[in-house]
Amino acid sequence: MEKTIRVVVIDDNEVVTGSVKKYFCGNANINVVGVFNSGKAGFDYLVKHNREYDLVILDILLPEIDGLRLMEELNKRGIAKKVIIISSYKDDYSIKKAQALGANYYMLKPFDLKTLEERIKDISESDEKAPIEHRESVEVEVSTILHNLGIPSHIRGYQYIREGILLIYESNKIVTLVTKEVYPEIADKYNTTSSRVERAIRHAIEISCVRGDLKLMEKLFGNSIDFEKAKPTNSEFLTTIADRMKMNKRELIA
Repeated sequence: MEKTIRVVVIDDNEVVTGSVKKYFCGNANINVVGVFNSGKAGFDYLVKHNREYDLVILDILLPEIDGLRLMEELNKRGIAKKVIIISSYKDDYSIKKAQALGANYYMLKPFDLKTLEERIKDISESDEKAPIEHRESVEVEVSTILHNLGIPSHIRGYQYIREGILLIYESNKIVTLVTKEVYPEIADKYNTTSSRVERAIRHAIEISCVRGDLKLMEKLFGNSIDFEKAKPTNSEFLTTIADRMKMNKRELIA
C-alpha cells in the first residue's frame, strides 16, 4: 500500500489555501492535514504536531511570521520537513535564502494544481535535496516574460502558453511538432481538447500584442515579426521564447 503524504498549507490568501484543500480532497495519496492563513498559527501547529505531517507548502509573505523566518525557527528546533515555497515574486534573494534553509522547491504564483501534485509526489519519493535553481528558475523566468508581455495570469491561454514554452524548452524535437505533439500534451494535462488549447493561446497572444511591452517584443522576436502588420502565430510565439531562453542559457554557460 502506497504511503499517504500528509501536507500542511500556510498562505495568507484564503483562495489559494481553499483551492489546494479542495483539489486534494479525496486524493488517495495526498492528504491536507492543516491549512493556516498566518505564519504564527502555521508555525505553532508545525512545532506542536511535528510528527503528524510530511511536507509543508509555504508562502514567503505571511502575517506575524514570514515564511523564511518560519523555516529558520523550525531549523533551530531540529524540525526538518520537506518544503515547497510558493510566492508571487521572482526574488533571487528569497530563492537562494529558501534553498539555504532547506526548501525543496520554489513555485511562482499562480501555479497549476496538477503540477503542484506532481511536485509533492516527486519530492516525497526522493531522499535527496533537489536543487531549486533548475526547472523552478526556468518556470519563474517564463512566468516573468509572460507577465511583461501583458498576458493576464487568470486566463487559460496564460497557463497553456507557459506549459507549451516549458515543453519546447526541455525538448530537443523540431519546431514543426508544436501542433501535433505540444497541443495534445497540454490538452491531456488540462483535460481539454487541442483545438481549445490553440484558441486560448491565440486569444492570449492577441491580448499581448495590445497590452505588452513593445520593447520586450522587439528584443524577443527581433525582425521575425512585423507587429504593425501581423501578429506572431502560436508556434512562432512559443518557439521563439523557448529558443531565446535556450540562447540565454548557453550564453551564461559560455
